[in-house]
Amino acid sequence: MSGVDRRTVIAAGATLLAAGGARAETPLPPVVIRSPAGAFAGASRNGVVSFKGLRYGRAERFRAPMPVPPAAGIVSAFAFAPSCPQTGKVGATSEDCLFLNVWTAEPDARVKKPVMLYIHGGAYSNGSVVDPLNDGHALAARGDVVVVTVNHRLNALGYLYLARLDPRFADSGNLGQLDLILALQWVRDNIASFGGDPARVMVFGQSGGGAKIATLMGMPAAKGLFHRAATMSGQQVTASGPLNATLRTRAYLAKLGVKDSDISPLLSMPVERMVDALSATDPVLGGGVYMGPVLDMKWLNRHPFWPDANPQGNAIPLMLGNTRQETGGFIDPDGPKVTGLTWDNLPSRMAPEMRVDILPEWVVAQYRARYPAWTPMQVFYDATTAARSWRGQVSEAEARAKAGVPAWVYQVDFASRTDPRRGAFHTMDIPLVFGTIDRAGSQTGTGADARAASKAMQDAFVAFAQTGRALWPRYDLKNRATMIFDTASHIENDPRRWQRELFARVPYIQPGS
Repeated sequence: MSGVDRRTVIAAGATLLAAGGARAETPLPPVVIRSPAGAFAGASRNGVVSFKGLRYGRAERFRAPMPVPPAAGIVSAFAFAPSCPQTGKVGATSEDCLFLNVWTAEPDARVKKPVMLYIHGGAYSNGSVVDPLNDGHALAARGDVVVVTVNHRLNALGYLYLARLDPRFADSGNLGQLDLILALQWVRDNIASFGGDPARVMVFGQSGGGAKIATLMGMPAAKGLFHRAATMSGQQVTASGPLNATLRTRAYLAKLGVKDSDISPLLSMPVERMVDALSATDPVLGGGVYMGPVLDMKWLNRHPFWPDANPQGNAIPLMLGNTRQETGGFIDPDGPKVTGLTWDNLPSRMAPEMRVDILPEWVVAQYRARYPAWTPMQVFYDATTAARSWRGQVSEAEARAKAGVPAWVYQVDFASRTDPRRGAFHTMDIPLVFGTIDRAGSQTGTGADARAASKAMQDAFVAFAQTGRALWPRYDLKNRATMIFDTASHIENDPRRWQRELFARVPYIQPGS
């Protein structure tokens, strides 16, 4: 088996057992592969070998990441490495978080399976690939792809724009993106040893992960590192402007008590303080301070999808998807924005959540005329989804269609089986694509309906990884063909046309720009 040193498997297993490296997650002797990055011992379970916590780089605070020399000896790869420090709860965290994970059914350089590399959500400030819902085992167990998941720097550690305050940190506004580029370079150079094809790398990501992908598609340093892309409920029409990004940096520094004329205290400050300061009020959006990629004219020199689709990204086949009731995922039906909702207070409750400047009373009147049987809650979730979460996808799909380049669009209608009020909410597609419908956090249920929807999504994503083409017609401005993923998946032309046309009356401004 090319890339696997069989003679070292038993010896490595004995060594690792003696060192206490083998635990419940390694029921079989470790499988050792040798790659340009070093030799790694992975855990074999149910026909899939996982290699967790593989280092792809190192980085100093606010500096661009650097590759690392090949590892010495045989590296145990049985456990996830720490995630980036953040406000969310994701287990162990550390600034030293540049690690990736690989799942493969055949760690053999001769098989050359397409690679599916996942970038997690959580906007640009939170999230991790240690989430059980994006575990790669079930997807790799199909046997037709190699799965990779990547952790990288987030929030102030990955996107705090310091370049206009201190030229030493010219890269600081896009460090999280540079981490991902370094990870993709690692995949290019090493994935063949795990059975992957470096010429067929598909990136896919949900929410913030999809937005990071839309940004990567237009970054010159990422050119040629991936060959298909799929964004799941996450788009990036415009990046943060450097002036707004600097305003946010100043607000963040003020929260820390650091003068913008001397940012040196940041270099040695405990990371816990830096995470706490993310509660600083955003001077542009309100709420917690936004962090995201910056139009710094060094690494990112134009917006991803404004004034049109970035020509660099147009060479990459793109699949774009959203869920039918996105905002059900982050606006709690039992929370203050929805509890006690009536026709009288609906406009005022809905207005800030739509994120576009449109008369909310008029929007409510239009919905009531169109859908007279709907409740205030139904209107609330539909309008906030169509005006806010769906608009970026529509903008990107339309831009690709106008450019005459391939794009395929899907919509997830499969709804929560544990809280039907949320509908097909934001993140619903993660367990369906990964096949983790039985894992903690999934709201799909495990019945035949969920299994059918999951199989349909997996089939579509794997086919796209293999060929760079989806299983349904391309999106164009005549038909707007859209795959509807549900218990019985099917194709519809221009679903939600009424909502699309309603909100097309006002421009879409990417939050955080």
